[in-house]
Amino acid sequence: MNLIHKGKVRDIYDVGKNLVLVTSDRISAFDVVLPNIIPRKGKVLNQMSAFWFDYVADICPNHMISTEISDMPIEFQKEEYTGRSMLVKKLKMLNYEGIVRGYLTGSGLKSYMKNGTICGIKLPEGLRESEKLPYPIFTPTTKEEVGKHDEDVTFEKIVNDIGIELATKFKETCIKLFLKASEHAEKNGLILADTKLEFGINEKGELCLGDEAFTPDSSRFWAMDDYEVGRPQKSFDKQYLRDWLEISGWNKTAPGPELPQDVIDVTSEKYEEAYFIITESRI
Repeated sequence: MNLIHKGKVRDIYDVGKNLVLVTSDRISAFDVVLPNIIPRKGKVLNQMSAFWFDYVADICPNHMISTEISDMPIEFQKEEYTGRSMLVKKLKMLNYEGIVRGYLTGSGLKSYMKNGTICGIKLPEGLRESEKLPYPIFTPTTKEEVGKHDEDVTFEKIVNDIGIELATKFKETCIKLFLKASEHAEKNGLILADTKLEFGINEKGELCLGDEAFTPDSSRFWAMDDYEVGRPQKSFDKQYLRDWLEISGWNKTAPGPELPQDVIDVTSEKYEEAYFIITESRI
């Protein structure tokens, strides 16, 4: 078992032609891996990504081959890997994360309140917390190693790095994926407020969706029936955990604080509820 990368949440194994991604129950916040695990979280993330990879496959290819344990190398055909493993194609990953924001919240809200912009993009005056933006905006970041903070980057910087054609494809694909996922989420009673997407280039030279897709780790989901502009929303992601950390006194540097059991339990419940609402099935 050739472990080639241990990420914040996923462990990546090289199995020859392909990779196996094993999604752990670890959780990170503010780019720091916290000391506690969230039970069943890895299975939720893995199986939700599989759902979305299938759902948006008409927009762009993705790296998923299978989540069936019988399709994995023999070393992974064990209970501990069941439900949390994905056999994937190797990609040459882009060094950027595609962030798409549809609503005014999180770090985008803080930036807007300060100067009326998000990552240098000027927005209309008078927007309130949690308000839907006039159109989804693309605000990419760098992709840093564990323990380092991702940094905002301009579209022009990406163009200079990878060229106008690939950069434009990257941006347009992120927005198309966000819009399709948003439509499905809304039909099921959720608002997709924002998301993070990662891409690579496959063996055919195509831009290919990788890592994860529209999970509570990478996206902000809100309850439509409780949505109201001007205040924080009822969320089905790790916002509850972030909120607890914000008032805990933690300075957002490693190591992270020990989480109380009630925070662990509520976070686990929110992940599983998001999975059920979106996929209409249980883990």
